[in-house]
Amino acid sequence: MQRIRKVNLMTRTITVGLDGSAESRAAAEWAAREARSLGLPLKLVHVWEPVPEPMAQAPLRGAETQAHWTERIPREAAAGLRLRHPGLDVTTEQLSGHPADVLASAAKDAELLVLGSRGLSGIGGFMVGSVGLSVVAHAERPVVLVRAGEQAANEHEMDPVGIPSAATAFRPVVLGLDIGSPDEELLGFAFAAAARRATSLRVVHGWNPPPYYAYGLASDLELHGELARREATALAEVLSPWRKKHPDVEITEESPYGTPGNHLVDASREASLVVVGRRIRRSPFGAHIGPVTHTVLHHSAAPVAVVPHS
Repeated sequence: MQRIRKVNLMTRTITVGLDGSAESRAAAEWAAREARSLGLPLKLVHVWEPVPEPMAQAPLRGAETQAHWTERIPREAAAGLRLRHPGLDVTTEQLSGHPADVLASAAKDAELLVLGSRGLSGIGGFMVGSVGLSVVAHAERPVVLVRAGEQAANEHEMDPVGIPSAATAFRPVVLGLDIGSPDEELLGFAFAAAARRATSLRVVHGWNPPPYYAYGLASDLELHGELARREATALAEVLSPWRKKHPDVEITEESPYGTPGNHLVDASREASLVVVGRRIRRSPFGAHIGPVTHTVLHHSAAPVAVVPHS
C-alpha cells in the first residue's frame, strides 16, 4: 500500500488553466479525454489575481469575497467532468498571482498544460491572448491550446452523411517539422499522439530556397525540382528510424515549397491535433515563440500542441 502511494505522488497530471470561460471549459473537456487516454489524473487550476487595495476595501468586492466566488469555478467544473468521465481522477487547485506566471509554473509538474483560446468567428483559427502567448513562450512542458466550441467529434472523420462523429476514426495528427534541427522530444510527442488515437501522422516540412537561389527559382523548373527532391530526401532520412520505432503508425511525408506556417494551417483543417515545436532560449531578452509556431497558434483550425525542446 505504501509503495502505491509513493508512485502516485510522482505521477504527472494533465493540468488545465480554468477561468470559467467557454474556451477554458472546452480545454477542460479536451484535457479530460486526453487524461483518460493517457491513464493520468486531471488537475484543474484556477488562478485569480488579488484585487488592488482600494478595491479590497469596498463592500462586496474585497479579496475574500472574490476568492469565495471563484472557488465555485473549479469545484463545479470538476463535478461536471466526473459525471461525464466516470472513473477519471479529477482534482482542483486554486492559486493567486499573475495568471501567466502561475500557469507557467504549474506546467513544470504536468505532463501537459491545456489552455483555452477564443475561436475566431467565421473562419477557423484562434484568438490567442497575452496570457496564453506568455505561457507558451515560457513553459518548459508541452502546452496545448483548445479553442471555444471544440468538441470530441471535431477530431474525427466524417460519418457517411458528412458530419464529424466520435464514432468514426480520428483525423490525422499533423506535425510541423524543421529538418534542419529535428528534435526527438517533438517527434516522440507527435508519434505517441498518433499511436494513442490509432491514426496516421502527417509530417509537413515547408521550405524556401536559399537566398542565392531565390531569384532564378521561379523560372528554372529544373532547379526547383532538384531542390524539392533534396528536401523530400532529407525529410525521409529524418523519419526513417522513427518508422522502425513505430511500425503501426502510418506516416505521410510532405515537403511543399513555401511558408511552413501557411502549409500547417492548411493541414490543420483536416487534423485532430497539430504539433509544433518551440526552441527553449534562455536569453536576457526574453522567451521567443518563433514565426511558424506563432502563425499556427493564431490560425489553426484544430487544437495545437507546442512542445518545447532544447
